[in-house]
Amino acid sequence: MLRKIRLTLAVLFFGLITLLFLDFTGSLHAWFGWMAKIQFLPALLALNVGIVLLLVVLTLLLGRVYCSVICPLGILQDVISWMNGRRKKKRYRFSYSPAMSWLRYSVLGVFIVSLLAGFGSIVALLAPYSSYGRIASNVFAPVYRWGNNILAYFAERIDSYAFYETDVWLKTLPTFLIAVATLVVLIVLAWRNGRTYCNTICPVGTVLGFLSRFSLFRITIDTDKCNACGLCSRRCKAACIDGKNHCVDYSRCVACMDCIDTCTHDAIHYRFAYGRKAGKPAPAPETQENPRRSFLTATALLATTALVKAQEKKVDGGLATIEKKKIPNRQTPILPPGAKSAHHFAQHCTGCQLCVSACPNGVLRPSTDLMKLMQPEMSYERGYCRPECARCAEVCPTDAIRLTDLAEKVSTQVGHAVWVKENCVVLTDGVECGNCARHCPTGAILMVPSDPGNEKSRKIPVVNVERCIGCGACENLCPARPFSAIYVEGHEVQRTV
Repeated sequence: MLRKIRLTLAVLFFGLITLLFLDFTGSLHAWFGWMAKIQFLPALLALNVGIVLLLVVLTLLLGRVYCSVICPLGILQDVISWMNGRRKKKRYRFSYSPAMSWLRYSVLGVFIVSLLAGFGSIVALLAPYSSYGRIASNVFAPVYRWGNNILAYFAERIDSYAFYETDVWLKTLPTFLIAVATLVVLIVLAWRNGRTYCNTICPVGTVLGFLSRFSLFRITIDTDKCNACGLCSRRCKAACIDGKNHCVDYSRCVACMDCIDTCTHDAIHYRFAYGRKAGKPAPAPETQENPRRSFLTATALLATTALVKAQEKKVDGGLATIEKKKIPNRQTPILPPGAKSAHHFAQHCTGCQLCVSACPNGVLRPSTDLMKLMQPEMSYERGYCRPECARCAEVCPTDAIRLTDLAEKVSTQVGHAVWVKENCVVLTDGVECGNCARHCPTGAILMVPSDPGNEKSRKIPVVNVERCIGCGACENLCPARPFSAIYVEGHEVQRTV
């Protein structure tokens, strides 16, 4: 019964959290957005003391049920392991192995130092919720949207509007490659050894594993009934049960309850541990090669893909070299409204990319900067930040993006527009334009005569940087090609105008 309850809750959490990243209609976050906010690291970065204390108390009471019920990356490992275990001969394929404590605490130390120092790319790489978010938004979401587009195609043929097409596009190549590499590492480890990633690399698993050593309820082995057959050890995907010595390593046990159903002698129970003779945690070994090699492989993949940079176009349609055109040189990245400052954003963003998935305007995309790799920044090639939209702040689980209302959003200056004289069609083609001024929502762009002494001369834009909020409407809608004649320069610290 306990195992069925655990499986039901795990499927529910996993399915709904996955849908948060797949949903492009914006209808699910109002109902299930709280599931992202109760993840351990987002709650910690948001200084949500109540949620953090709840997860700590839950672990001290029941053990690492967070890892087997709430964490989507942990459940994904269980799904992969279950698929391999569907084969009858593979049902009892695991074996007990001592904990690699040196590796676990080394990764945790790197994670804590990176978190305190603001190295967001390392935090985003190691955080379990962020890792799953990248996989869901970069690997699962395109497949989901392609399926939706196929249904929309057939629905249109029968005059039905139950589905509509949506764009499927690659946000950034480095993040996509990192997501694929993470998924491959997870598949290999979970397919062969179950929860190896969870119990050797995951920093959240290490913290909760330390707490679960003192949990009130835990798996216990009745030494009077146990005949040391080893079935529980071969079924345990956490490799934490030493059946021959009747010991359980509670720092790695995720309370999946598989061992209870496996035991044929009723020797394993999940019950109050104190007052009964419970097995002692198994000693940690000196080394174990396979998980270490997998971890180094994942790190090498990260180092390789992080060096990939999107290059600016240098040719016009691939036919001729562009001359007399100036490439806009954005010195400071543009952060979403409500990010406050680059320092605050780097300290609080986990790079889960939930905001990137939820952005209806295609403005947010993962950064390719090595120091803040995978954290979102704004780009206006596909759209601009509309004043009536605050979806990124609504879905952010860490309060890295925080807006009280739309009034605050439209008065937050994330950057200012910069006019590039060499690219403007008014001067290069000798035509009237004014597109940037017409679409500026704050009236920060005015059209003035290009020749101050001639009122009838063609008009060029002038930007009032005090009124501009950096929404990007001018940059997105500028007709100059191949490079826009106006672009937004980001601000390190956002301010209210």
